[in-house]
Amino acid sequence: MSKIIVLGAGMVGKAIAIDLSKKHKVTSADIDQESLNFLSSNYDIATEHLDARNHDNLIDLIKGFDMVVSAVPGFLGYQTMVNVIKAKKNLVDISFLPEDVSHLDSLAKENGVTVIMDCGVAPGMPNYIAGYHNGKMKIDRLDYMVGGLPKERVFPFEYKAPFSPCDVVEEYTRPARYLENGNLVVKPAMSDLELIDFERIGTLEAFNSDGLRSLVYTLKNIPNMKEKTLRYPGHIRMIQALKAAGFLDHEPVKIGGQTIFPFDFTTKLLFKVWKLNPNDEEFTIMRVSVSGTENGIIKEVVYDLYDEYDTKEKLSSMARTTGFTATATVQMMVEGLFTEKGVFPPELVGKKPECFEYVIKYLADRNVIYTKKERTL
Repeated sequence: MSKIIVLGAGMVGKAIAIDLSKKHKVTSADIDQESLNFLSSNYDIATEHLDARNHDNLIDLIKGFDMVVSAVPGFLGYQTMVNVIKAKKNLVDISFLPEDVSHLDSLAKENGVTVIMDCGVAPGMPNYIAGYHNGKMKIDRLDYMVGGLPKERVFPFEYKAPFSPCDVVEEYTRPARYLENGNLVVKPAMSDLELIDFERIGTLEAFNSDGLRSLVYTLKNIPNMKEKTLRYPGHIRMIQALKAAGFLDHEPVKIGGQTIFPFDFTTKLLFKVWKLNPNDEEFTIMRVSVSGTENGIIKEVVYDLYDEYDTKEKLSSMARTTGFTATATVQMMVEGLFTEKGVFPPELVGKKPECFEYVIKYLADRNVIYTKKERTL
């Protein structure tokens, strides 16, 4: 049994703490006392009130733990990672931080720690899948599309945010990078809209977003890679209208002598409309496609995920699929399957078959099922 602290008790952080508490001594830390009270009242989980922006308090708090899981909002992710590394603690991170952290690899090595970043459903599982198959075949193309959506479609957005609205809006504003014929292409987020049919869902719209992240740099041998986000048809046109009107700008504007930041103002309002309530049923859908040559045979391998809100545990699908990927990674590290020092995205962990297979089985044991299909081309 390890002593593990989970930074962040939001929807995903809560799922992580609950799952880990079944085998480990877990403490949850957050600035929101109500979230902490829920965990301490219903589970064998200790709690600590913490503002992660207070670096000294954070470093002092994590000293007594064997491992740290960071489930803080993206804007807090980078400095939190730096602080954990300096405290010489192993870290699993799902914060979807926007900064490039590759240069922290040397700092992690100096401090003798292992950091595995982007350990969610996506980024996360597509990285594990890509790393695993990159060791088995010559990949020509990697494509994946993913979305978390409410079962009930409510006008006008037909969307609920399963995690921080700020991080959701980042998907709509951060330029999308992908690889085409070995060349890095950068396009605006929400570009190249297309309609995709799914058996259990119907028609969804897919658009460019910046989900490839580390894959663009770590698996340069794959000439074609693209990631898209899924929403109900019509949703993205509304977001494009907000963006065109300046509602997602980060530059301040003055109104009646008051200075406001449009991005902060908009996300504050959207949070009310997009808030996913505890009993709102939703689902996560993802398709990861890898094509190339294996043992002289041209083939395509497709992983499909469809996961729903857990009515028994009252956990959202996005919390389950994201959080359990992180807890699988934690348990894999605890059991000594991955002990290298430095900062690693999941594809550099998944290239070890025993690590990839461990994560897939761990998720399946929690009814998060990745259905695998292969066909020759």
